[in-house]
Amino acid sequence: QVQLAESGGGSVQAGGSLRLSCAVSGYTYSRYCMGWFRQTPGKEREPIAEINSDGGTIYRDSVKGRFSISHDNSKNTLYLQMDRLKPEDTAMYYCAASSPRTSGNVWCVSSDYRYWGQGAQVTVSS
Repeated sequence: QVQLAESGGGSVQAGGSLRLSCAVSGYTYSRYCMGWFRQTPGKEREPIAEINSDGGTIYRDSVKGRFSISHDNSKNTLYLQMDRLKPEDTAMYYCAASSPRTSGNVWCVSSDYRYWGQGAQVTVSS
């Protein structure tokens, strides 16, 4: 059974930093995408960062240069380092892992993600 569990959310002032962690268990695919999404009340969940099994990364324009996604294979943990946070980054953040892919060097769309964490709240005050 695949399980994802986020940790590291919290409250921070604008300009500060947080690091989200996502512990992944029971996930044995060798070719995949893993990503971070966020959602605010009344809005659709949006992808913000993705990493594939080849180590390629891609980011939403609004977080480029401020956020960094990484995956520690030895710990099977996905991370999102968030720096220079802004009030508009306030949201519930979710980690996700895809169904198995045919190649390691691929990008996924939201519908490719099969497994989700429960979410971690990030609040940035001005």
